[in-house]
Amino acid sequence: MRPRTIVFCIIAVLAAGLFTRLGFWQLGRLRVRQARNATVIAAQRDAPTLLSTLPRDTGAAHYRKALLVGRFDYAHEVVLAGRTHQGSPGVELLTPVRIAGSDTAVLVNRGWVYSPDAGSVDRSRWREGDSANVTGYVELFAPDAGTTSSTLDSRIVRRVSRLEAASRIPYPLTPWYLVQTGDTADARHPARRIIPTLDDGPHRGYAVQWFAFAITALVGALFVVLKDRHG
Repeated sequence: MRPRTIVFCIIAVLAAGLFTRLGFWQLGRLRVRQARNATVIAAQRDAPTLLSTLPRDTGAAHYRKALLVGRFDYAHEVVLAGRTHQGSPGVELLTPVRIAGSDTAVLVNRGWVYSPDAGSVDRSRWREGDSANVTGYVELFAPDAGTTSSTLDSRIVRRVSRLEAASRIPYPLTPWYLVQTGDTADARHPARRIIPTLDDGPHRGYAVQWFAFAITALVGALFVVLKDRHG
């Protein structure tokens, strides 16, 4: 074989080895995600637990069902703009809940309400009383990336980051927030969310893609060798 064919084959084999390694890496990530999902799904079958019994690790607490008792602080409620529900524009209402005997509050996503411009809303219309007895699931804050606000209403935000919330709420917050669940069609309160369905993510597809790249590299090398021999 000509030197350039040998060089091409070496590069193709090395590339195939790298692609295969990446494929198995994605399969490893898939197994980790499946194991975590199995743990979370098993926990979701249990009755809601008190906040004090949740794991301290935010990742381990994610999607766990929890029960929160306290008092709503509507004065420091935050509006999450740009949310849709069944094709309609609206917002979600994020209300702090103060817990007796603690200086740390829990931010609660009480659900979606209609807003023609997906931003402004009469917050007083959606108050549900001062006492809070909330059942929901734990959600993680979005990564901090600065703060955003509307020029018309400083209570409006575009994402649920801890920095966004802390800039508008004058007391400490837990490192995660609670998404209230319940009836999504009751017009007396915001439309509640349902617990998301967990999936395996894109890892299996990525693994297949990397293995396909490896096969393509080897087939390409074989084609070049055959062409060189008959050239």
